Amino acid sequence: MDLSSMDLSGAQWRKSTRSQGTSNNCVEVAWLTGGVAVRDSKNVSGPALGFTNTGWAAFIGGIKAGEVQ
Repeated sequence: MDLSSMDLSGAQWRKSTRSQGTSNNCVEVAWLTGGVAVRDSKNVSGPALGFTNTGWAAFIGGIKAGEVQ
């Protein structure tokens, strides 16, 4: 998904409740129309990675299957 033309300023970013507290090793996820954006929680003004809904499902499926670490 090409995020270069998308305005993420209104995106509602979330991070896992397991990442709350003192840990700074987190990513945040925002659900968008037609896709998902992911960013580093330590660099919220930095770049975001975009996935289509299908791509996101494949990525999460790969994590659950142990294909992505």
